[in-house]
Amino acid sequence: MIARFRPYTLNFKRASGTSRGVLHTKDTYLIEIESNGQFGYGEAALFKGLSVDDVPEYESMLQWACDHIDEDPGLLLKQLVKFPSIQFGLETALRSLSQDNPFVLYPSDFTSSSDAIPINGLVWMGDFNFMRCQIKEKIEQGFTCVKMKIGAIDFNQELKLIADIRNEFSSTDMELRVDANGAFGPKEALEKLKRLSEFDIHSIEQPIKPRQWESMAELCQQSPLPIALDEELIGVFKEKEKERLLSAINPQYIILKPALVGGFSGSENWISTAEDKGIKWWITSALESNLGLNAIAQWTYSLNTKVTQGLGTGGLFTNNIKSPLLVKNGNLHYQSHMDWKFKF
Repeated sequence: MIARFRPYTLNFKRASGTSRGVLHTKDTYLIEIESNGQFGYGEAALFKGLSVDDVPEYESMLQWACDHIDEDPGLLLKQLVKFPSIQFGLETALRSLSQDNPFVLYPSDFTSSSDAIPINGLVWMGDFNFMRCQIKEKIEQGFTCVKMKIGAIDFNQELKLIADIRNEFSSTDMELRVDANGAFGPKEALEKLKRLSEFDIHSIEQPIKPRQWESMAELCQQSPLPIALDEELIGVFKEKEKERLLSAINPQYIILKPALVGGFSGSENWISTAEDKGIKWWITSALESNLGLNAIAQWTYSLNTKVTQGLGTGGLFTNNIKSPLLVKNGNLHYQSHMDWKFKF
């Protein structure tokens, strides 16, 4: 087998705000594996500023992985445990190589277009009017689950936005999720969660910054609002450490981004550990190109979960890879009659 990679920069249609700053571009890496005239494709979806493997030696490690592609896949992926986005890219590319169609990794009713995946509509941070406009767009587009990123503007204004939604849509008509990305301080977080809980919020992601297990455990115990761990899972590699984290904090949910937590095998390990403790979960993409999003969506469907997922960010970019993926009426579809327009 021969493996190679190349960098690819995705350009946002409009600047997208998070509590970590405003994003204009997203750098990623595409992988191609060739064997006996067949090809497999993957994406090493590095997320600069968030991925644990955002280190200076990243490209040299990716090259090392390509150079050792003929090694036993299980052993190779274990050697890359501290580079979860490379694990994700290689795992995807190897599975792609093994299929008749390199873009259909998990054949299913989803890839045959007879079923779709319910997803949330994502509202990015910005000023009041910008966020309000996005909320209106998501509702008009048929989403029945909206996720708001909060923590960038005045908290009272964010509550007003949420109140506006609830005045028009009850919790049975519209599921609301919020994502603080660690924006709250530990001392103020509980009071803010109490105020948010007045609006029938489904859950809040990562209210305080990660690595504050004691404070997060107290929040999960006292909060009237279900808490989902997200960034908290990044950089936790060992199975015993995963179990220790979930036992110590005992959240209501965990959210899994395969490119950040060790690909599909790493995510499945988190899922089994969480389910043993009665903790629920869902899957979220992390600004991958359509190549990575496609793999995540197909794998997610294979898990037979009916929970609304956090997929479908492909429409954010001006230069995304043309694919059969389509977001319509709050669902992610795979249009099997359409072809991929992709050349490595």
